[in-house]
Amino acid sequence: MTERSDAPTDTPGGSARSADPAGNRPANSAEQPWPVRSIAVKVAQWIERLGSVWVEGQITQISLRPGARTAFLVLRDPAADMSLTVTCAPELLRNSPVPLQEGSRVVVYGKLSYFTGRGTISLRVTEIRPVGIGELLARIERLKALLAAEGLFDPRLKRPIPFLPKAVGLITGRASAAEHDVLTVARERWPAVRFEVRNTAVQGPTAVPQILDALAELDRNPDVEVIVLARGGGSVEDLLPFSDETLCRAIVAATTPIVSAIGHEPDNPIADHVADLRAATPTDAAKRVVPDAAAELALVHELRERSAAALRGWVQRESRALEQLRSRPVLADPLRLLEQRHEEVERLRAATHRAVDHLLTAESTTTRHLRDKLTAVGPAATMARGYAVVQRVTGRERHVIRAVADAPPGTQLRIRVADGAISAATLGSQNLGGTRNTKEANDDRQ
Repeated sequence: MTERSDAPTDTPGGSARSADPAGNRPANSAEQPWPVRSIAVKVAQWIERLGSVWVEGQITQISLRPGARTAFLVLRDPAADMSLTVTCAPELLRNSPVPLQEGSRVVVYGKLSYFTGRGTISLRVTEIRPVGIGELLARIERLKALLAAEGLFDPRLKRPIPFLPKAVGLITGRASAAEHDVLTVARERWPAVRFEVRNTAVQGPTAVPQILDALAELDRNPDVEVIVLARGGGSVEDLLPFSDETLCRAIVAATTPIVSAIGHEPDNPIADHVADLRAATPTDAAKRVVPDAAAELALVHELRERSAAALRGWVQRESRALEQLRSRPVLADPLRLLEQRHEEVERLRAATHRAVDHLLTAESTTTRHLRDKLTAVGPAATMARGYAVVQRVTGRERHVIRAVADAPPGTQLRIRVADGAISAATLGSQNLGGTRNTKEANDDRQ
């Protein structure tokens, strides 16, 4: 944006300053500095260009003196450590439909002014509108819908609370009932618990900046494993800092789990939704963050008893199972099965022997019968009855004579009888069919 060269260009002695080559503004250097009045006038002119604006903030100071024609206020940003001086006619404060006091949220309409004599800026307002509870609740609901749409209420983002933290960070008002409740209940439950307490404003225009600073400090502390935001009950206006967008986003961005214990059960600021755990009251927060030593010891004792009972039950079951196994015949008398098998083997052996003996006896009888049959029909038995076997002896060969023609006269014979053999020779032959001489027999063979 180009500045206009409408500021005075006179030197302190009254002489005009030289302009730059472009002619847009007076030259400025260490040798030719601008006077304070030039800067003041330029600032006033630029602020004048802003015109009238609507501004929202929280009243932190009201100065209304009797008989004065101007009332002074200080308007502070609820989410930042910034303030603005406001002036107005006293009638605006006196005729307000809602009594204005320090801590009230308002929307003002006015125009900024720069007082060149003092070098200060103030907002001269002509209209002041108190922000009612309905409007505040509507804004909270709109902010809640926005944060929910961004996923900041997602349960998957919630971090688990440690069982027994090394140190607990506590952000609360100084000497407040909430601080007393948290510390008292926590130390009654676990006397060794250690707290890092940060006292801040918990309502009013300075609450959010102080809480943000304390939250950042505790989040950087490696010993602090959980942070508790605690405040007692109050009106909607009192709990507004805990529905501030900046604070809610800081809670989500923190790396340390945060417990929100704001107000009582019906109170429901947005910090409850973005925190990792919501406690109904500060006392409830102490119970959720710090375990009860007596209850834990009782639980340990109960678990030990249950473990011992379970172990005894298991030993008894296993003992009964062993007794059942030991009472089984195979384990009560391990050799009984072997003895039964031994007896069975002996029975089988005896049966085998009997079967073999029976088979041998039967085969022996059969063999004897066959032998007797062979003996009865054999040549020895026949010869014993008076028969003989006549063989023709030719050199070393012997041939059985089966016909008269096989033994012509002069043939060497061997006659075998039952008790030996007789050597003989053929003198002649006789055919049982008729008497024939030897010569005829020879002729017939020829």
